Amino acid sequence: MSSPADALAVTGPSRRDPRPRSRLARGLIAPLQGFVLVFIAGLNLGLVILQTQVIGFISLGVGLLLLPFSTAIARAVANWARKLARDWEGVEIARPYRPKPQFSRGPMGIAERARWILSDPATWRDLAWNLLDCVVGFTLGLFAALFLAYGIYGIVISLIWPTLMHSGIDDWYTFVHVQRGVAPDWRWVPALMGGLLIVLNFYAAPALIRAHARWTRVLLKPTRAAELAQLSRRVARLTESRADAVDAQAAELRRIERDLHDGAQARLVAMGMNLGAAEALLDEHPEAARALLIEARDASAKALTELRSLVRGIHPPVLADRGLADAVRALALDSPLTVEVAADLPGRPEAPVESAAYFAASELLTNVAKHAGAARVWIDLSYGAETGMLRMTMTDDGRGGADPAEGTGLRGVERRIGTFDGLMSLTSPPGGPTVVTLEIPCVLSSPKTSSS
Repeated sequence: MSSPADALAVTGPSRRDPRPRSRLARGLIAPLQGFVLVFIAGLNLGLVILQTQVIGFISLGVGLLLLPFSTAIARAVANWARKLARDWEGVEIARPYRPKPQFSRGPMGIAERARWILSDPATWRDLAWNLLDCVVGFTLGLFAALFLAYGIYGIVISLIWPTLMHSGIDDWYTFVHVQRGVAPDWRWVPALMGGLLIVLNFYAAPALIRAHARWTRVLLKPTRAAELAQLSRRVARLTESRADAVDAQAAELRRIERDLHDGAQARLVAMGMNLGAAEALLDEHPEAARALLIEARDASAKALTELRSLVRGIHPPVLADRGLADAVRALALDSPLTVEVAADLPGRPEAPVESAAYFAASELLTNVAKHAGAARVWIDLSYGAETGMLRMTMTDDGRGGADPAEGTGLRGVERRIGTFDGLMSLTSPPGGPTVVTLEIPCVLSSPKTSSS
């Protein structure tokens, strides 16, 4: 199971050209892609009408309520076009939208949301693309779709020429007038022209699809100002996350020192004192010495248990030995909830990223057990070779309403993965389900050799 989540478009180091390598495959696929572009052009026509009507009714108040929904649809179509440009032609188009701020409650929040949408230049560039793509996208997609279909139609005309003549057809195919009374010598001309169009399709149709991807990038890519703003926000976020990482590391060192001082160290000191007392009593009071030795043995066992627990808290052995997928499965087995884990990782991330993802999963599972009132949890681990992202999605069937501002540990998870420029998205409507998606940019090591 997996859930969709918005994320920035990132080109990973293992990015490869998604296009079919053979011209034959490209020529066969391009007409189908052309029909998709025609469909998108139709959607854009409807979106232009919808958005202009919604913006026009803002002064009446109705537009304020409808603007977030119409804009969400427009951005979904634009993001679909970005994805197709990347998947079909390898043309990366980053999403230029400004980050969503926190809005007030009530009517003031509605007005703030509308101002945020209308002040974003990407909103207007999307609208311009919607309008122009009705013509550009429709034209390019239609020609890409028709080359192959029209060529096949010409061959069919030649094959059933006698039937068409008998039925009294009156039609044109290129420059050939297909009608009763035409000399039989013209019969195979449509097939010849259709064959030429089919051959032309293998060159022209992919070029038209490529032209549409590049045309889409013209309007839907971030402007220079938007790129600089995104870079500034990213630098600020990284600066904050690095500071959080230093603070978290210092707090972790203090925790380890406290655990050692109050736990294993205290037990070892007590064990040493017991052994000293047992040595003094060994000759004259062997029974008392025996009791002290038993007590010392118990203390050593407890100290060893605490040291092992401390080591697991620093870097679990199962994570080092078996990798992230099996370590998360071990967390699932230890959880009081019913947890299902689905993992598809072709390799292992770097050790720091792997550790951050593991402890993020541990914190999220703890949050679900403490606050969500859930019975079942689903965890999906995957790696996108095209985006270079390690993705972990955790879904629970609890009561929902999770909010990072309420101190449920979500902010800590966000800071932990933010150290590696990771992103966290949260969907938690009242009544559930709650879906938390973590995405961390990284590269994987050698492919896995075991499915265990």
